[in-house]
Amino acid sequence: MNIRRSWISLALAGALLAACGGGDPYVPGSGTTAGAPTTKGTFRAVVSFGDSLSDAGAYAPATSLAGNGTAPFFGGKFTTNGAGGTVWVENIAASLGILLTPHEVGFAGQSVKCPAAANPAAAGSCTAYGQGGSRVTDPNGIGRAGGALTVPVKTQIANHLARFGSFKDTDLVLVMAGSNDIFTHFGVFAAKAAQVQVDAAAGRLTADQANGLLLDAQLAAQGEIKKAALELTDYVKAEILAKGGKYVAVVNLPDIAATPFGGTVPPAARGVLTGLSEIFNLWLREGLTNQPVQIVDAFTVFRAVAANPGQFGLTNVTVPACDAAKIGAITGGRVTDGSSLFCNVTPGVPFNGLRTGASATTWYFADGVHPTAGGHKVFSDEVLKSLRAFGWI
Repeated sequence: MNIRRSWISLALAGALLAACGGGDPYVPGSGTTAGAPTTKGTFRAVVSFGDSLSDAGAYAPATSLAGNGTAPFFGGKFTTNGAGGTVWVENIAASLGILLTPHEVGFAGQSVKCPAAANPAAAGSCTAYGQGGSRVTDPNGIGRAGGALTVPVKTQIANHLARFGSFKDTDLVLVMAGSNDIFTHFGVFAAKAAQVQVDAAAGRLTADQANGLLLDAQLAAQGEIKKAALELTDYVKAEILAKGGKYVAVVNLPDIAATPFGGTVPPAARGVLTGLSEIFNLWLREGLTNQPVQIVDAFTVFRAVAANPGQFGLTNVTVPACDAAKIGAITGGRVTDGSSLFCNVTPGVPFNGLRTGASATTWYFADGVHPTAGGHKVFSDEVLKSLRAFGWI
């Protein structure tokens, strides 16, 4: 029994009709943002909120060479670590001549707020709030049980307001989150689907019953993703815009099914994963309709990269550059999934985790879902193009 791709459009249409009252001609997600600045900003800070894609090194202690959480660290970012191993928000800040450092660094129950403040001149740089595993609202993010901080975006914004009081006209605010909510609820869907398949194969369910349960599971996941998207837009409106945010860019999600992780998902379920990305982006746009923000379209950017990697200077957009077996050996078997958090690409060092023949600059993915340093450079270049098109830089 297969999960039918046709359910994607069926479930989406049902969700839209329910939201619109059935006969309402208005289609959610069809509006646009309005009222954002069109003039260049005088930026003195980049303030970023999100998850692992925007994590500037929150979990470096997990990669302590001594194994006790102390420096030196061989990893710490969800990309190809080492010289030049920066993520997209760091690249944006650097292009503006702004220092950007993590708001909090720690692991396994211990953390330090704004470690860069040890140098008083850098005390204002700790505005990279993104953390691997973080969700929009739920503090129990991916990896939290294993020691990750996973401070949700809701709390990340609150932490910024507690430290700085408000947002400033000189802040470039970047928001990108929601992927971990999708991973979480896709996981719930996948577990239910697997059980349905087992029960159907054993004759405990008819085909119609099984299909109905699968559709219910898909709709439940979509409902949770809609909720997460609208929660994020509520935080943008009530906690960023209403508290001084002027130059606010919200980045939507790429098609998670098009990642190497997506390639490991059974083909019949891959469309469900794409559908969750689309649902999130639809309600993100709906929640920000007529709001003075700009949306950066990562979904379209990544589709363009996947369709024509050579145009972006890339040679591989399907295989992770980091070697799971090497990372497993480097970590003494503690890390078996090839997480790029533990992937260092410095030539000649014993903790180099780069796959033989791979490149940290021309391969897009470091692991199943995170870009290499080269992939982050491609993405940050596209974001900079958007910021220029907005008139902000």
